[in-house]
Amino acid sequence: MFKKGQDNSGKIDTLIGRNTRLIGRVEANGTIRVDGEIDGDIVADGNITIGADGKITGNLEGNDIFISGTVYGNIKCNEYLRLGNTAKLFGDVEVKTLIIDENAIFEGKCKMENIRSEDTIDKATNE
Repeated sequence: MFKKGQDNSGKIDTLIGRNTRLIGRVEANGTIRVDGEIDGDIVADGNITIGADGKITGNLEGNDIFISGTVYGNIKCNEYLRLGNTAKLFGDVEVKTLIIDENAIFEGKCKMENIRSEDTIDKATNE
C-alpha cells in the first residue's frame, strides 16, 4: 500500500474534508481518508489515511494506517502503520509493521506482533 509512486486516491470509500469537524465514533466499511477533524474513535475494516491537515482526538483501528497529520490516541493496526514526515502521534501503538519517516513525531509505546515461529524461540532459548 505504501510504495512510492503508487496512487491509492481512487480507492477511498469515505472522505472527511478539510472544512469538516465530526464528534463521535466513525465506523467505515472500506477505506477512509480524513483531511478534517474528528473528536472520537475511527474503526475501519479497510485502510485509514490521515492527511496533513487531519486531526484526530481518539483511537484508530484498521488494516493499513498512514498518518501525515496529528493523532492524539491509541492505534491498533493489523498490518502497516506509517508515519509520514509531517505526522504527529501521541499515543500507544499495537502493530505488525511500523514505518516512521524522518521528522515524524511519535510519543508513546509500541507493541509489535510476535511473528517468530516456535522453532526460532526454542532455538534461541537452547543456545
